Order: sequence, then structure tokens, then C-alpha cells
Amino acid sequence: MLTAHKVPPVANSTLVKQRSEAFGSAVALKSAMALTGVILVLFLIAHMYGNLMIFGGQQTFDTYSQHLREIGEPMLPHEGFLWIMRVVLLASVLVHAYAAFALWARANRARPAGQRYVVKKSAQTPSRKYATQTMRWGGIIVVLFVVYHVLHLTTNTIHPGGASASPYERVVNGFQVWWVTLSYVIALLAVGLHLRHGIWSALATLGLNRQSREGALHVVSNVLAAVITVGFLVPPFSVLFGLVS
Repeated sequence: MLTAHKVPPVANSTLVKQRSEAFGSAVALKSAMALTGVILVLFLIAHMYGNLMIFGGQQTFDTYSQHLREIGEPMLPHEGFLWIMRVVLLASVLVHAYAAFALWARANRARPAGQRYVVKKSAQTPSRKYATQTMRWGGIIVVLFVVYHVLHLTTNTIHPGGASASPYERVVNGFQVWWVTLSYVIALLAVGLHLRHGIWSALATLGLNRQSREGALHVVSNVLAAVITVGFLVPPFSVLFGLVS
């Protein structure tokens, strides 16, 4: 008769410890940042496409906004798809932020005590320096703006330029106010710099940073960051200068 071999408690604790260390390793944290970053970039591209529908006029834009709430019906409840997407995005942001903070804290602890707050000089461009040395501050700017953006255009809690039940009118009313557009520009520049470095870092983490592809990675990261940034800036400037009204 065969009997199951019991795993000694010491072996169990060792296995748990090894798994814990694996999940907390730098490779795991960077992989988590890369994968959640991909999710967030895909969302930004889809969101940018939706924003550009404002050029179709009020009926087109409002119909698009309403359709988002009806995706999946009747298999999903009203706004069910939106809530699934919100949960996925929130989880992605939290994992992304946690991994970024954990890696930053680990790198900071690894430096000698007298050099922990010394920023090493390099020959990078000013924008690249900002992206690499202050990624966490750019992330904080983006998070704060997202909170404001949701309160303004999603929940209709705040309404600069005038309240409206129409998503189209909320966008137009808001971006006719110069300081709303200015805040949008500042946030989008932070997003662009964050994306420029983040996309390159994600592709490198996923194993695409071979020497022969180095130039291509920089081109892809720069082009994607520029397209997303400009794509988001076109609607507010079009409203501010009267091209959309």
C-alpha cells in the first residue's frame, strides 16, 4: 500500500519563503510594471480615439458615450463593462505604483548612505533627464489630474464653464476655460514624458532591448508617446480656439 510522503514543515516554510522572494524580486517587479504599463497604454490609445470623436459633433459624441455604458448588455448589467474596465485599470495603477515605489526604495537602500540623495549627472537631454529622474513625480501629477478629470467629465461633480447632462457639452464648456486647458496641457506633457521612458523600459523588460533593436525601441517609444500626447491635446485646443463649439 502506497503512502503519501509528508513534506517537513521546514521544507514548506522554505518553499513559501522562496516564492515570496521570487514575487518580490526586481525582475518580478519590473515585469509587473511592464505588463500593467501595457494595459494603461492600450487604454490611453482607446480613450484618445474616443476623445477625437468630438469632431463628429454632439450627437456622435454623446451616442458614443452612451454606447460605452451599454456594451455587453444584456449579458452584463448597464455600465457593467465600464465597471470591469475601471476595476482592471485601478488594479493596474495600484500594481504599477507599488512596483515603481518598491524598486525606487530598493535602489535607494542599495546606495551608500552618503550618496542616497545625490543625483548622478549624465549627458541626457533635459526631457530625458526629467523622464528618468522624476518618473515618480510625473506619475503623481498624472494621478492627481486623473482624479480631477474623472470628477469633471465622468461623474459631473465639478463643472468649470457650466454644468450639463451632455458629455459633449461638458467637454466644450470645460475647455473654453483657459485654465482648464492649461491644466490639461501640463498633465499631458507629464504623461508624454512618462510614456516616452516607460514604453522603452517596458519593451526592454519584455526582452526586446537587443543591441540591434536599440534604435527601433527609441523610435517606437518616442512616436507612441508623441501620438498619444498630441492626440489628447487636439480636442482641448480645438475647443479653445473655436474649431469645436
